[in-house]
Amino acid sequence: MKDKGLHPKNKFNKGYNFENLISANPLLKEFVSENKHNNLSIDFSNPKAVKELNKALLFSYDAITIWDFPDENLCPPIPGRLDYIHHLADLIDTTDDVKILDIGTGATCIYPLLGVLEYDWSFVATDIDLDSLDTAQDIIDDNLLDEKISLRQQFDEQNILKGIIEEGDKFAAVMCNPPFYKSAEEAQGANKRKNRNLRNNAVRNFSGNNNELWYVGGEKAFLHNYLYQSSLFKERSKWFTSLVSKKENVESLQNSSTKLGVTEFKVIPMSQGNKVTRIVAWKF
Repeated sequence: MKDKGLHPKNKFNKGYNFENLISANPLLKEFVSENKHNNLSIDFSNPKAVKELNKALLFSYDAITIWDFPDENLCPPIPGRLDYIHHLADLIDTTDDVKILDIGTGATCIYPLLGVLEYDWSFVATDIDLDSLDTAQDIIDDNLLDEKISLRQQFDEQNILKGIIEEGDKFAAVMCNPPFYKSAEEAQGANKRKNRNLRNNAVRNFSGNNNELWYVGGEKAFLHNYLYQSSLFKERSKWFTSLVSKKENVESLQNSSTKLGVTEFKVIPMSQGNKVTRIVAWKF
């Protein structure tokens, strides 16, 4: 299975070698079988299978041996997350020591892990949820990455950069994968549609806790808050970036960025399989 549209440097852009992945994570084996095209694959509507697959993908980097997090937390699709890291590398000057600020790192700490593995960057990773940070810290400790990744808690849900960026901080870029939905109800509805599209009639809990999935006002409100707060810390990071799920949010963000004095605004398309998204990046 080959993913269309992944970054040329993405190590998974030629598809998955399931025999090698099972070697990296033997727990994957029970979920792998031949599909109707006589190729090895998994049932992508099965959250346990998806989790073990993504563990195997991460373990294919020999430096990561433990990646444990609760089932209620989102399991990030490694190839797509890796694409963000590669596109970020294209954007920034990688000749210097690079430090990245990851907003909303979640329990999996996935962007810092991939950034360290691929480019040996350093990270400050943040979240508002203490349980997620505790799990992320366990992952950092288990894989001996304390010198590369440090965590900070955001205590005010109204803020994104305020209360996080400290005097003396200097980042090459800020990265963020924002909540998509306006409410828990909207997130639940999206899950039902997703299950129907996968022809999955099984009843299961929506994977992801509140702060991962929804924000009052949805993605648009989050992005505009982030943009405004970036203007208060314009000297602290060369680039501010975010994934944007809904393309209609890009135009309003770009219009507002001009009013706030942004000097460069980029839209970087991304796709994985049938999923199309984009990174927006701006600097002052």
